[in-house]
Amino acid sequence: MRHLSVVFFSLFLIFSSMAHAGEGVFQFLDLPASSRIAALGSKNVSINDNDINFALNNPSLLGEKSDNMIGLNMANYLADIKFGSAIYGKSFAKNHFAIGVQYVDYGTFKETTEFNEILGEFTAKDISMSLIYSRNIIGGLTAGATLKPIYSAYERYVSYGAAIDLGANYVSKNQLLYAGLVFRNIGTQFKGYYASSDGEHYEPLPFEIQLGISHKLEHAPLRFSLTLHNLQKWKLNYVDNKNSMMDYDVLDLVPEIKFLDNIFRHAIFGFEFLPSKNLYIAGSYDHRRHQELKMDGFKSMAGFSIGGGIKISLFQVGFGMTQFQKGNSAYMFSITTSLNKFNL
Repeated sequence: MRHLSVVFFSLFLIFSSMAHAGEGVFQFLDLPASSRIAALGSKNVSINDNDINFALNNPSLLGEKSDNMIGLNMANYLADIKFGSAIYGKSFAKNHFAIGVQYVDYGTFKETTEFNEILGEFTAKDISMSLIYSRNIIGGLTAGATLKPIYSAYERYVSYGAAIDLGANYVSKNQLLYAGLVFRNIGTQFKGYYASSDGEHYEPLPFEIQLGISHKLEHAPLRFSLTLHNLQKWKLNYVDNKNSMMDYDVLDLVPEIKFLDNIFRHAIFGFEFLPSKNLYIAGSYDHRRHQELKMDGFKSMAGFSIGGGIKISLFQVGFGMTQFQKGNSAYMFSITTSLNKFNL
């Protein structure tokens, strides 16, 4: 009991020092890893099937079905920002391994003086590697961990650090019920973007606790998912400066969120239509995204995501779309395949 108390106290100290929702550095770690995950609201830690990309969300979702499987994903994000991921898995008996990478390319920018004199160009990039391991513990329970070295460079400002993800997943005997729990982005910066007279400037990583459950209907090709996110922080309010352009006295307002509204801001509702193993159609609703990105006077689909995938020959091809505001959407494309089918 004494040892358990030390462990839980240590975890409490670590988690209490982590960034809350929307705070901290390396926020790109929260971008969706694949088009299917994007269609399911960008967060899903429970679905356990033959899609290796889900292991980037929850390491315990890596299993024997992911052996020799490769996944490639690319997205056209806001303002022509590009991001994507790649992952490859390999199994040895009951031990499952994978290596993956996630990146963001913000493009090339002109470097100018305050008088608009062009001095040259610079780039901005984020990249993270994922070293994933999982193993079945007992019955339908699997546990996994991910080590993520992180590198970020914005012009001359460079930062690097590391994070780990710890996850667990349960699959019922009839494979109709899935549940997942993950502690994401437990880590630190090793080098901050800048230093001052007080020394290196460090910021917390975007730590997050996610809990999910998915259930497939026994006699219908439908699967429903509920993902609870940011469980480490109860109030998901934020700074609202929408009136600051009109009134300079109205700055940094934190709106009060009603109890029921705040509960639903922690939830993402997803569904999948699965008429066969070769086809899926998915959709989701993220209440927090809708509430934060909707615009007064405009009908908004912010918070809604859709997508689908189909198997073409030896490849599974997927597409996902997420709308942030009217006329402002992100598109993601994925392709996965098993190298076993090529006798490799």
